[in-house]
Amino acid sequence: MTPDIRYSAEVAAARQFGGPIVALESTIITHGMPYPRNLETARAVENDIRAAGAVPATIAVIDGHLHVGLETSQLEALAQRSDIAKLSRADLPVALATGISGATTVAATMIAARAAGIRVFATGGIGGVHKGAELSFDISADLQELAQTPVTVVCAGAKAILDLPKTLEVLETLGVPVFAYGQDALPAFWSRDSGLAAPMRADNPADIAASAAMRAALGVPGGQLVANPVPEADEIPGGEMAPVIAQATAEAAEQGIQGKAVTPFLLGRILELTAGRSLETNIALVRANARLAAAIAKEFTRLA
Repeated sequence: MTPDIRYSAEVAAARQFGGPIVALESTIITHGMPYPRNLETARAVENDIRAAGAVPATIAVIDGHLHVGLETSQLEALAQRSDIAKLSRADLPVALATGISGATTVAATMIAARAAGIRVFATGGIGGVHKGAELSFDISADLQELAQTPVTVVCAGAKAILDLPKTLEVLETLGVPVFAYGQDALPAFWSRDSGLAAPMRADNPADIAASAAMRAALGVPGGQLVANPVPEADEIPGGEMAPVIAQATAEAAEQGIQGKAVTPFLLGRILELTAGRSLETNIALVRANARLAAAIAKEFTRLA
């Protein structure tokens, strides 16, 4: 069997002529923001990539077909659906085999990007080690995917609701290169500084693309993580976010929320506790990541 990959007209043209392409996940549309803000943000992110000289490829599964790049009507329909599954590494093959529709997480988007020959992926924040994982063993599949799938992921760091020191430790154990872009501190999603030093620093897109190319040349599996700090004007400092995250986490525990439901609950509760400010910061960081990813994708085409 081979997956039925359907490319948008824009992505198909870029593939034909060797143009730079940036993969985008779809759970941020279906599970990350309410309608119509999700659609507005998806359009803005795609347009940021186009303005930077690359082609956006929003990835989703629609009725069992893997779509790499969505046409305007498909994006609009996806943003309004409430019956969309959340697909990670374990779920993606099942969705394709059984004909269901689903939005791709970081891990599933990386798998789809690799299948489509796309080397760069922009997202908000990756999953990681959840707080209390020493008891729950709740660790995102995103980390294993980074260890084995050759895609460069541009994000604003791991989501700040996670155990960041343990997440960084697991990434190191798995041999995943982690770069902070333009600074020495590892960013923490809504905040520019997590209080942790980044393992490596990158100051330009060319070095990031060259590092990925050398990794491939050496036969080393896996991708790279580029942690791009949220623009300074849009950040919520860590000192402000810490008590908000602590309250939301405590409420999740009290309500017995587990598994895939944890992250959506925490993000939704944090949105309420910050009176919408966390959403504005989220949108700003995703757009910044898209612009950087487009620059990296252009460098990959120069190396080809």
